[in-house]
Amino acid sequence: MTVSGLSIENLVIVGSGPAGYTAAIYAARANLSPVLITGFQDGGIPGGQLMTTTHVENFPGFPDGIMGPELMDKMKAQAVRWGTRLIEADATAIDLSQRPYRITAEGQTIETQAVILATGASANRLGLPSEERFWSQGISACAICDGATPQFRQAELAVVGGGDSACEEAVYLTKYGSQVHLIVRGDKLRASGAMADRVLANPAITVHWNRQVADASGSGWLEAITLRDPGNGASEELAVKGLFYAIGHTPNTRLVRGQLEVDSHGYLATQAGRPETSVAGVYAAGDVADAEWRQGITAAGSGCQAALAAERWLTHHNLAVTVSHEPVDPATVGEPVRTATSDADNYDAKALWQKGGFALRKLYHDSSKPLLVVYSSPTCGPCHVLKPQLKRVLDELGGAAQGVEIDIEVEQEIAAQAGVTGTPTVQLFHNKELKQAFKGVKQRSEFKAAIEALLGAPA
Repeated sequence: MTVSGLSIENLVIVGSGPAGYTAAIYAARANLSPVLITGFQDGGIPGGQLMTTTHVENFPGFPDGIMGPELMDKMKAQAVRWGTRLIEADATAIDLSQRPYRITAEGQTIETQAVILATGASANRLGLPSEERFWSQGISACAICDGATPQFRQAELAVVGGGDSACEEAVYLTKYGSQVHLIVRGDKLRASGAMADRVLANPAITVHWNRQVADASGSGWLEAITLRDPGNGASEELAVKGLFYAIGHTPNTRLVRGQLEVDSHGYLATQAGRPETSVAGVYAAGDVADAEWRQGITAAGSGCQAALAAERWLTHHNLAVTVSHEPVDPATVGEPVRTATSDADNYDAKALWQKGGFALRKLYHDSSKPLLVVYSSPTCGPCHVLKPQLKRVLDELGGAAQGVEIDIEVEQEIAAQAGVTGTPTVQLFHNKELKQAFKGVKQRSEFKAAIEALLGAPA
């Protein structure tokens, strides 16, 4: 089965983020009509790690910085504008044993002459004895996603790590916490000089040198962590209500394990400065092959290299079937249209999607349709990914259900009353009753099935 009129695709890019989207831009402009499988849950979220970053201040071309999710939105729009076809799902299987290569995603198998792997790397966990107990109950791997939740406001918080990500998250959390504790296992920060200076100069951040987190404790919600000195084994309790991980990543190579060579750390093996893997026509881009630099700009550069190398290889072997752009210059993208907050003047009882407490109260009390309520924050990358999927579900249901978006930074009381402990959180109501709750990014099919079950239930 194919996703276009081509019997075999020229190029499939697996993974989004700066590497995947840049590869797609170059391949699309080369008239290769690439397919890009964005990923959805496996190994992270579409858009990669920049989706869990606030201000990106070191990507060229944005002198005042740009929000990570906004940067990824622009890259995605640029790739689509030039003819990239997106499959917004996880790749579930990759077969590189013979060409054309076969990739399975969203129930379909795609045959392709060339592949670019831009699957990135996943955030590591500490593996604390009590980690599962307090996961989403005080422990998180994404400060940018969860920092604005009510439980963390004016509370003592902790971040584990000593690199740029850890320092950025510590600074970010000072917006919400009363004090932020940065737990560093060594005696110096590994972050860039600018980020390290920003942390050390911030009176709201306390750095704990030569300390490791041994465990977490609390009744229901996280209340304290145990710190251990690796030198002498001494331990101490630190009272915090939030613990955020920023301790590195593991490359997402599960689908090609045993098919491609990897280095001693599990990253895809390539020659220095080259995108070729150990299999002809298969290329690596971004953090899946980069154990050293791991920057947005280096990922984008490697995506460019991979696309150019793939184009040359396809052309050299007479495998490329090019597709001309019509029109030659595609229409401009323009600025995204954001959902306005509903009030007495613009509230629409029939609208599929609205925003704010006013719409929530009206629909909760007046509507007989199932109601999806998504609690999000402006800096939450996973929220950014999930909301279009929820809107798609509502569209597919043809108006049989409705949705409301609640910004937990603006509607703090509503979030607290709803018991929101992280974003995104989705609650499904029907006839003034909470029927189901979802935490984090879930497959579109889960939400659709839950709503269809309510629609099919007897009144």
